Amino acid sequence: MIPITKDLFLDEREIELGMIRAQGAGGQNVNKVSSAVHLRFDIGASSLPEEIKQALLGSGDRRITKEGVAVIKAQTHRSQDKNRAEAIDRLAAMIAAAARPVVPRKPTRPTRASQQRRVQRKVHHGRIKLLRGKIGGDAG
Repeated sequence: MIPITKDLFLDEREIELGMIRAQGAGGQNVNKVSSAVHLRFDIGASSLPEEIKQALLGSGDRRITKEGVAVIKAQTHRSQDKNRAEAIDRLAAMIAAAARPVVPRKPTRPTRASQQRRVQRKVHHGRIKLLRGKIGGDAG
């Protein structure tokens, strides 16, 4: 079981891990060792609570396909074990972000003093711009 929050856990059997060769620089190690990890997690078929599934699918994250499968590729480390741990950590962070309750915004109004400061800044900025104009009345 992978801990997500203090009362939410993810079953490791729901995660599909594939090992692939990493891209980019690295010389012989990159060319011959499959150290990159390709993690796939089917959100719809998982044991997550329904509200978290909906939050994940509606998040607009580019790592989630149209079919509802989260795909994470980890290739920053040379070690396959470290890449596997990083991919699982990224998935856990994605799920934890979706599990966080949305706090509704309370609309507020600016204070009178802040409105006056804003107007004074605008007037000051306008005066600075006026000083950048041509000097004298001759249009030349």
